[in-house]
Amino acid sequence: MAKSSGIGTAGLAVTGAGVLANALAYVVPVLGARQLSPADLSALATLLAMTAIAGVASTGLQIAVAVHRARSGPVPTARSAFYTVLGTACALLFVMPIAVVVLDLRAPATAFAAISTVGVVAAGRWLGEMQGDQRFLPLAAGIAVVSGGRYGGVVLGLATGLGLTTSLLLGAVTAVLALPVLHLLARRPGVPKEGEALPLRAVLTAGGATLAMLVVSYADLLLARRFLSPDLSGAYAVGTVLTKGALWAPQVVTILALPRLAQGNRRTLRLGLLVVGGCGVFLVAASALAGGLAFGLAGGPDYVEMGRYAWIFAATGACYGLVFMLINAQVAAEARWPSAPLWVVTALFVLGTWLFLPHTVPGIAAGALGAAVLALTVTGALVIARVRTSVTEVRSNHESLSVE
Repeated sequence: MAKSSGIGTAGLAVTGAGVLANALAYVVPVLGARQLSPADLSALATLLAMTAIAGVASTGLQIAVAVHRARSGPVPTARSAFYTVLGTACALLFVMPIAVVVLDLRAPATAFAAISTVGVVAAGRWLGEMQGDQRFLPLAAGIAVVSGGRYGGVVLGLATGLGLTTSLLLGAVTAVLALPVLHLLARRPGVPKEGEALPLRAVLTAGGATLAMLVVSYADLLLARRFLSPDLSGAYAVGTVLTKGALWAPQVVTILALPRLAQGNRRTLRLGLLVVGGCGVFLVAASALAGGLAFGLAGGPDYVEMGRYAWIFAATGACYGLVFMLINAQVAAEARWPSAPLWVVTALFVLGTWLFLPHTVPGIAAGALGAAVLALTVTGALVIARVRTSVTEVRSNHESLSVE
């Protein structure tokens, strides 16, 4: 699968870069809790949540570039990347001033967080080029550079006690400085860019699918915040750490598989689903056997008694891991509206929680698992139908050529 290295080395490198990115993202709120006042810590958490949502554009751009490049070779991507960054910047210019007033945020801190986000979105172009070219070792280095740029300055500022605004200023600086490094990593001197340029609609489709995954996988956390007491919603938040772990643990498989999926390799899809599913089964079994330990590691000794529910959270994440793989396969196949099933499932889950589900930790967790199973069933059925249609078309074309 990888051109510049063996698949094992590529997988380890990308996994290591992903672990670094997640570790840095985890360190920021941990340091904030120790260095900032409660008001500034709340502001930091709010800004991180807002920039995470806006950062979906980066993932959408990366997926779209990777798919188009895997299909068509080193085609021009600058135009679509520019419009994606411009659209994100305009959206932030509109939303952030409102957030400053409504959420009582500091204007400078909010502006620095927005600048950092624009830098992260711009990085999606070069990450996508390396992924589409199956240059996974440079891609791993690029992921590390982006995560270091996104969080490194903030971590440095918080660790040295510089406060919220100055820390976010350092984060904005490092996020922008990471871009020329990414450009150098993605460069391929002597390889001309030619062919059909990346269409902007491909970025919108991939971005919409990524946003839908984010919303459907976070819906239960927001509903728990709405319907549970503060103590129980805090316990539920600890449980969702297991959900996110099971969802993102096999992410490297999707990253490595995406270029082959874009080239119509059905064997890669089957193998990818098998590996992601196997990882999910292992994590669910481990959570069932050692749920108290899992909750204790995620939230501390106060949450050990919630361990009997650990397998539910892990199973939800495992299902969404498979859904993420299938949705990426749909995007790679240029399917129309690949995110539609996820929006429908989200709406049904919210409605069901509002009207029918018991407003308890196991009640909402069971509803989240049901939503994940439904999303997996629908997306799986759509992928199977697409594959069968493709096989039928290939056979028809072959028979037509034989007759001629």
